[in-house]
Amino acid sequence: MTADSWDVIVAGGGPAGLSAALMLGRSRRRVLVVDAGSPRNRFAARVHGVLGQEGVPPGELLDRARAEVEGYGVELVDGAVERVEREQGGLRITTTDGTVRSARALVVATGLSDELPEIPGIAERWGVTVLHCPYCHGWEVRDQRLAVLVTSPLGLHQAELIRQWSDRVTVLTGGIGPLGPETEQRLRARGIGVEPEPVAEILGEGPAIDAVRLRDGREVAVDAIFTAGAPRPHDGFLAALGLDRSETPFGSFLAVDDTGRTSDDRVWAIGNVVSPMANVPMSIGAGAFTGGAVNGALVTWDVEAALRDAMAWPQVTSADFWEERYAGSDRVWSGRVNQALADIAGTLSPRRALDLGCGEGADVIWLAQHGWEATGIDISPTAVRRAAAAAEQAGQNPGHARFLAADLSAVPAGAYDLVSASFLHSPAERPREEILREASERVARGGHLLITSHAAPPPWADAPDGHEHHFLDPAEELEQLALDPSTWDVILAETRPREAISPDGEPATLDDVVVLVRRR
Repeated sequence: MTADSWDVIVAGGGPAGLSAALMLGRSRRRVLVVDAGSPRNRFAARVHGVLGQEGVPPGELLDRARAEVEGYGVELVDGAVERVEREQGGLRITTTDGTVRSARALVVATGLSDELPEIPGIAERWGVTVLHCPYCHGWEVRDQRLAVLVTSPLGLHQAELIRQWSDRVTVLTGGIGPLGPETEQRLRARGIGVEPEPVAEILGEGPAIDAVRLRDGREVAVDAIFTAGAPRPHDGFLAALGLDRSETPFGSFLAVDDTGRTSDDRVWAIGNVVSPMANVPMSIGAGAFTGGAVNGALVTWDVEAALRDAMAWPQVTSADFWEERYAGSDRVWSGRVNQALADIAGTLSPRRALDLGCGEGADVIWLAQHGWEATGIDISPTAVRRAAAAAEQAGQNPGHARFLAADLSAVPAGAYDLVSASFLHSPAERPREEILREASERVARGGHLLITSHAAPPPWADAPDGHEHHFLDPAEELEQLALDPSTWDVILAETRPREAISPDGEPATLDDVVVLVRRR
């Protein structure tokens, strides 16, 4: 099993799901589409009624759509969602291959299956000469001999509708029994034939239809058949959430509001999975609308989180000290990466990294050079300006090495595969351990928190004001972090020697505490 975290996961890569993904990708959200590759209209040769795309093959339409969403950073994977569960701050989503991912929101666009009447010859002609939607297929069979195979009273309306495309229409009503006199009169008034005998078989070579054979042996000449299968929405993987449902004439479907939001405020559902009558353009429109609604919800959550952080993380009183420290000299640190970070990060798969107290950026630049998408944050604007300039000089794309001058409380939203804090020793209104605990909450599933700190003062340092600072040993660092052992694994907690040069230019050995933990 692997772990990953996303702003939004879209279950289903048909027109509805990809339309939502397009809107979210253009909103700069981190989006993953999980697609089983079985769209409802895969049996049809052409898509109709889509302005600007009239007559395009369904597969070609989806290929274009996939290329468009990938152009905005949306990722697509093959597969299907098996289970969705709630977790703190979002949803835990498991796919059929065992992969576990986290998402702040889920868009369900998994469609449905049409359960067809059990009549020989129906299933193999579905989407070719056995059809369900006159707006999708009526033009192609106009003026032909058409039959409407009624499986429920709802099909009688379809019979009246089909008459618009041909004046040779026969309604096969054997599946629902005798019609009332008023109903039969309505049909016959439009020249629609009524055949009450049940259908036994569809006749014809290949996908073509010559006739339908009735149970009494008679044959009715037919070129195409319209019927409505029983819709079976693909939403079983949501069972653990206990979402509200709506009972409709077509069956039981997820209950959603006007934006597609379900009774869980982090789950939306669109397209045929909630609306069996939705065709391709309707599904595209629903996806676009819901994509915007989901982004709006994410924006609200981002603002609320920022307000909570602002209230919980007071202004660090050492900001002026560090700005003066950096601004008062040309360069404070060596510009070399911290060796502990290089040793450990070099063994990990490069993904998203966050460096707290990044200073002049050496660690962030090293991470970016080794394939990481790295963000550094420091309270000194001067340090951050120098870091950005050093990254540019090193030839780093701003998308791979980013810097933020802010209080450490302004950690960018999102989950990181590596969160590092090297020598984060500074007096502040809020204790260091509280900052590191909150930083641990930014670590993605399967991600790591790396803390490197001084085990003791350097031999050339004097205790300020005669008071000796207490430096934590590895066990004390772990104790102050107070991480839940059911959620975190301790990879290492040790003291490491490091070669250094004293201010007088003499070689020296320093001891560092290195703690590496992994979120399960």
